[in-house]
Amino acid sequence: MDFERHIDYIHWNLVKHGLVMYVKDWPYSTFHRYVSNGIYTEDWGGGNAAINIKANFGDV
Repeated sequence: MDFERHIDYIHWNLVKHGLVMYVKDWPYSTFHRYVSNGIYTEDWGGGNAAINIKANFGDV
């Protein structure tokens, strides 16, 4: 569980810092490998999911 939260945080950090609007927009991210392996859906970190991710990491 802790490892998963760290990976989520790493992928979400690009959005948090305004580098991309959606996690999937960063072409160099391991996120794409996680999508290919069925761990994430391609829309993870976008839309309503972004609100939930922010809440989980305590970011404002």
